[in-house]
Amino acid sequence: MSFAEMSAQSFTGALSSSEPVPGGGGACALAGALGASLAAMVGNLTAGKKKYAEYERDIQRILKDAERLRLALLALIDRDAECFAPLSRAYGLTRDNPARDALMEDALKLACTVPVEIMRCAAEAIALHAELAVKGSALMLSDVGVGVLCCKTALMGASLNVLTNVRLMKDLSFAGALRDRCGALIAEHGAAADRCYAAVLQKLS
Repeated sequence: MSFAEMSAQSFTGALSSSEPVPGGGGACALAGALGASLAAMVGNLTAGKKKYAEYERDIQRILKDAERLRLALLALIDRDAECFAPLSRAYGLTRDNPARDALMEDALKLACTVPVEIMRCAAEAIALHAELAVKGSALMLSDVGVGVLCCKTALMGASLNVLTNVRLMKDLSFAGALRDRCGALIAEHGAAADRCYAAVLQKLS
């Protein structure tokens, strides 16, 4: 069964088990999906309101983007589990296996693909919340704050999944490029999430 299609009860039960998947990657993707869903909720509760008529076109765009990101992040829950499977098999090989190093390297690179994509989607969703903090219904500000925190969790958490894999890579150029990409995403979009949350907090205080 797809992890993304599980009930909250079933998914958290699977997450708390001794099985390696779902794990931190799936949890990050879910956090991002929750953040994107909250962006959509704020958009839906703003759309059509006379008070926010000047932002209607932007709100409709945000709604489309939020739904796209919600679905993408949900799909990444299962994709993360799929991409971890080869790494799990590589870890199970004995060290005297001549194929182990090459298989491990390929598996480490594959395992990084999903968390990087989670980070990219989370970064997009953070930008939506930054807009909604200005253009969304003032009654929904707390949901913007919660949503952007969910997205930042996805962003930061997924970066840890990348870092835990790149430190084992033999291809130092590839590993360095991934570190740089994650660092750039965090520097730009983690800071944007912090600014958004601070703006929400200021308006609610």
